[in-house]
Amino acid sequence: MLAIKHILVPTDFSEPSARALAAAVELARAFDARLTLLHVWSVPNAGYAEALAWPIEAMEAAARRALDDALASTSKSYAKTDATLREGIEWKQVLAVVDELGIDLVVMGTHGRRGLPRLVLGSVAEKVVRLCPAPVLTVAAPKEPEKK
Repeated sequence: MLAIKHILVPTDFSEPSARALAAAVELARAFDARLTLLHVWSVPNAGYAEALAWPIEAMEAAARRALDDALASTSKSYAKTDATLREGIEWKQVLAVVDELGIDLVVMGTHGRRGLPRLVLGSVAEKVVRLCPAPVLTVAAPKEPEKK
């Protein structure tokens, strides 16, 4: 049987990420595992002149506040929780944290984008699933009700 001692939950604070976190907390309880929240922030792609105008310190501070809030909330229901904040390309940072912390399982939300949105925005979850040395559990966004 797979020994799960440390679970990583990458989050972008979206609904799919919240669903993944809820699943990860239940798994962590079942396995008495450590739980680490990960948020990766980045400066949006822009030309050099535009990039000079980005308030990078404010962006990092906002990411830190959101992660701290998520950590505080999660720690109330599961004490063995910590968090890490990274800057960079999301999927690369997830893989780096998996290696650095010896993660046994990654639990992450997926937005389920298709077609052009997926092509333009990419899929962090898909890259992590393909490249991660640890097992990855993806949690889908709730399905939209079909329009009649």
